[in-house]
Amino acid sequence: MARVTPLHAVHVAAGARMVDFAGWDMPVNYGSQIEEHHAVRSDAGMFDVSHMLALDLTGADATAFLRTLLANDVAKLTVPGKALYSCMLNDEGGVIDDLIVYYFAADHFRIVVNAGTADKDVAWMRKQIARTGANVTLDAHRDLAMIAVQGPNARTKTWHAIPGSESASAGLKPFFAAQVGDMLIARTGYTGEDGFEITLPASQAADVWNALAAAGVAPCGLGARDTLRLEAGMNLYGQDMDDATSPLNAGLSWTVDMKDIDRNFIGRAALESHPSSQKMVGLVLLERGVLRAHQTVFTDTGEGETTSGTFSPTLQQAIAFARLPLDVAEGSTVEVDIRGKRLKARTVKLPFVRNGQALI
Repeated sequence: MARVTPLHAVHVAAGARMVDFAGWDMPVNYGSQIEEHHAVRSDAGMFDVSHMLALDLTGADATAFLRTLLANDVAKLTVPGKALYSCMLNDEGGVIDDLIVYYFAADHFRIVVNAGTADKDVAWMRKQIARTGANVTLDAHRDLAMIAVQGPNARTKTWHAIPGSESASAGLKPFFAAQVGDMLIARTGYTGEDGFEITLPASQAADVWNALAAAGVAPCGLGARDTLRLEAGMNLYGQDMDDATSPLNAGLSWTVDMKDIDRNFIGRAALESHPSSQKMVGLVLLERGVLRAHQTVFTDTGEGETTSGTFSPTLQQAIAFARLPLDVAEGSTVEVDIRGKRLKARTVKLPFVRNGQALI
């Protein structure tokens, strides 16, 4: 039986179309996925992301342990509330998960992991704690809800809906978080727009969701979240990378920090012995058709494959991510096998859209 979030009854009452996502009963849309997409690009929309899991890592060895566990270096985090995006790798250099880690103190971090990998992630972390003997405690919080409010008017409407939130979060820079009573308000997101991701007690979730709706924030489902993140050039775990994919081949080399030669994080040796063999690029279809995952891409120097694809509501074109040979130049014309026909596409630098503006 699928799990439900603290907002499940609110979604059902609003007439959302519910689907199974990573074992959770989640809203895919509330009527029009396209309208929800445009609401985020032009105004403000909100998503229930309570299926994701918040973990607190505490203890004297917290910093040292995360410097071993993660490919990015938490030593960069010195200011309370600062966040870092990172991959967590296996010994072979494959991506176990991509996550966000928040620094509260040298002995206290918050880690937010994906829903579909949460159980696997926790098991892996506990295994590494036992292996290293690190003096840390890992606590999983299923008593919390998470609401992402995204769009050019997201912050203003959040401040209107949540008393006290403006004074605490008005000065937040991107990838910083602030505590507002029982809530953690982070200036992060998965849409390419400004906004907040709000973590709060599950018991408060419905009231806050309804207050945001009353302030003019549009409820949005997983469908719009996917088209938004794809336009924004943001990977989806299990589709654009997985346990068998190196971050160096998934457009995530910027999240791998090897500056400290003495930091022997899990997967480092594998990455050093197997440098990138492909690169992640954007594709824009030049003919009539639909781009989806796992379509073969033909280039002058070899074949590649699409990993995610959709019709972009902002660009009004079919777009995709693709892993291609390293020597394929930006702006090249390639061909994509779509149902047995080779259709022409152009390679572009990601992202396609950011802050409501087309970048291609």
